[in-house]
Amino acid sequence: MNTFKLPPLPLATLSTLTLALLCAFTLSACGPADKPMPVAETPATDPLEVRVKPEMAAQFKVQKLAPVSLVPTQDVSGRIEANDRLVTRIGASVTGRVTDVLAEVGDRVKTGQALAHVASPELTTAQLAYLRAHAASQLAERAVERARQLIQADVIGSAELQRRESELSIARAELRAAGDQLQLMGLPAGAIEQLRSQGTLAAKTAVVATLSGVVIERQVSRGQVAQPGDPLFTVADLGNVWVVGGLPEQAARSVQPGQAVEIEVPALGAQRLQGKIVYVGDTVSPETRTVTIRTQVDNARRDLKPQMLATMRIAAAPQQVLAVPAAAVVRENDRDHVFVRQAEGRYRLTPVELGAASGALRPLLKGLPEGSEVVVEGAFHLNNERKRAELE
Repeated sequence: MNTFKLPPLPLATLSTLTLALLCAFTLSACGPADKPMPVAETPATDPLEVRVKPEMAAQFKVQKLAPVSLVPTQDVSGRIEANDRLVTRIGASVTGRVTDVLAEVGDRVKTGQALAHVASPELTTAQLAYLRAHAASQLAERAVERARQLIQADVIGSAELQRRESELSIARAELRAAGDQLQLMGLPAGAIEQLRSQGTLAAKTAVVATLSGVVIERQVSRGQVAQPGDPLFTVADLGNVWVVGGLPEQAARSVQPGQAVEIEVPALGAQRLQGKIVYVGDTVSPETRTVTIRTQVDNARRDLKPQMLATMRIAAAPQQVLAVPAAAVVRENDRDHVFVRQAEGRYRLTPVELGAASGALRPLLKGLPEGSEVVVEGAFHLNNERKRAELE
């Protein structure tokens, strides 16, 4: 049997046929069902954006941001303190044992009123010295009187009279000094007169009030030995008190003496007190990093008590700043936000940085440019709509 043989094909022709077969196979394998389907684009939603229906848009009042005249205020925590210029610390003027305590904390006392009694050997010694000075003064007076009589009788010369008059002057000066010493020891004038006229020694001296006011501290008990200089009582006139606070060092230069301040005392309810800054410290406390400021207020009714808590509200000079109403602010994730209108019926919750409230406004520090349309009424309800839409 004869076999027919094809002549061998060139290499280039064989490659061309192979490529053609592969293409035909690939085209036959791809049918209409294998064509890729187009993917529909889903618009991304912004969780901070909310859309409202046209009929609801009238419920939200929008206002453009514009500069307003604002008086910045700063609240400083403080407390009521006694006016140091109206406070006196009273102690015994002699060393001795306390025999009686006549005043307690909270008592109202007057100048010269006895607060305690002290028995002292020093007092006895001083009284004896006064009696000796008194006797020497009387003796010198009689000597001068005799000298005047003798000089008239031409028995002595004028020099002798002058010597005796000089001795009388010294004796009287010593008597006055002894009396002053007794007064410093707390012996009243009546007791000194009785000592001079009758020679009666006082057994004890009084610790007397040197200022009319209220006893705010007592550090003495009966039987205690008191030393000169020991503060036994503290008396304060609370008709005028200080309000003292600590101003942060960053704001220290914004406050000057004479600046008006409003004082709020929680214990007095809604009552507001007006005053002026009378002192601004020159140093910073290393513990609190604050500068001491102080104002003083009248306290005729004694409503203000030392150590009561207070808030000092300090007003600065008016400034032109951007501000938003406090009702427009939405608190979200510990930050302040406002709703800004993007388009008709579309609003976006925008984070902002705001300063302390001044009345019904809060100054805008950062976050929005001038002219932005901010929702000033209905922000709370608009935020509820945003949260409801987010849940859906």
